[in-house]
Amino acid sequence: MDVRLSSEQLALRDSVAQVVDRLGPHTVRDLDDTERAAKFDAAVAAAGWRELRVPVEGRVPLASGVEAAVVAEELGRGLADTPFLGPTLAADLRRLAGAPPAGTAETVAFSRSLLAAAVVDGGVPPGTVAVDARGATCALVLVPVVGGHALAEVALGLVAVGTDLTRPGAAIDPAAVATPLDSPGSRPLADDDLSAWTALGLALDCADLVGTMRGAVGLAVGYASDRRQFDRPIGSFQAVQHLLADAHVVMDGSRSAARHAAWAVDALSPGDALAAAAAAKAYCARAARTVCETTIQVHGGTGNTWECLAHVFLRRALLSTDVLGGEGANLDRVLAHHGIGGGRGLR
Repeated sequence: MDVRLSSEQLALRDSVAQVVDRLGPHTVRDLDDTERAAKFDAAVAAAGWRELRVPVEGRVPLASGVEAAVVAEELGRGLADTPFLGPTLAADLRRLAGAPPAGTAETVAFSRSLLAAAVVDGGVPPGTVAVDARGATCALVLVPVVGGHALAEVALGLVAVGTDLTRPGAAIDPAAVATPLDSPGSRPLADDDLSAWTALGLALDCADLVGTMRGAVGLAVGYASDRRQFDRPIGSFQAVQHLLADAHVVMDGSRSAARHAAWAVDALSPGDALAAAAAAKAYCARAARTVCETTIQVHGGTGNTWECLAHVFLRRALLSTDVLGGEGANLDRVLAHHGIGGGRGLR
C-alpha cells in the first residue's frame, strides 16, 4: 500500500484543518460557547463530512475509509466538539444493511463495555449508551433475526457529558422500544458486514487518537517554547526535549498503523481488515495515553489544572480508546483472527 495521501485527500485534510482552526475550541472555556459550537456544527454539516460513508452506487460508499480517517484525524487534533464518529458509523451501518440515509441526526448505541454495537433482544440491555450523541435524536441498535442482525432505532434520553468533554454520550432507557427500520431493499447484517463495520470504527478511532496526539504534542511544544525558567525556555532543557521527542516518535508510529487500518477498510476482506484495524487500535490506544500523560507532565503543575487543555486531550483519548475496545480487547481480536489464544495461555 502507498500511505501517501493523494492531492484530493490533502485538499480534504486542509479544508478540515481550516474549519477546525477557525471554529474549534482553543481554550477549555470555549467548550461552553454555544454560539461558536453552533457555527462549528453548521460548517461541518454543510461540508458533508458526516455523509462520507453513505452509498452512491449500490452499497459502495461515497468515500473510502482513508478519506473518513483524514477527517477524523483533523477533528481529533482540534478537539472538535461536533459529532462525527457517531453519525459516520450510523451511516455505514445503514449502507451495509441497504437502508436509506437517516432523515434526522442519529448515532450508534453501544453495549456497557463499548466493545460492540448494542444488541436488543426483547429489551434494551442495562448500561446501553449512545456515543458522540450531541444533536442526535435516536441511535441505531442491532436486533437478532434469521440470517444475522437487523437494524432498529431507539430514542435517546438526556445527553450528558461523560469522560470526553467534546463528545458527550447519552444513556438509553432500558424500557425504550426498539423500532425496526422498515425499508424496501434492506437486509440483515451478516457477520462479515459487522466485521467490516467494526474495522471502519476501529480505523476512525485510530485516526482520532493520532489527531489527539498531534494536538497534545503541539500544545506541549508551544508551552515549552513560551514557558521560561532560569531565563531560558523550558524547551531548551534536555529532559523536556527527550519527553517531547519520545512523544513525537510514538505519535508518528501510530499514524503509520492508523493509515494502514484506514486503507484496509475497503481494500481487504472484512476479516483481514478487522485484524489490521485491531492491531492498529492496540498500538494507538497504548501510545495515546502515553503521549497525553507526557503532555500533562511537560506542563508541570499547570497541566493538572482545569484551565489547561491538556486534560481535554487526555479525556478525548480515553473515550476513543474505549469505543470498540482498547489494547487488550483488540489484541484478542488479532489473536483470534490467526487462530491463536484461548486455551494456549497467551491471554
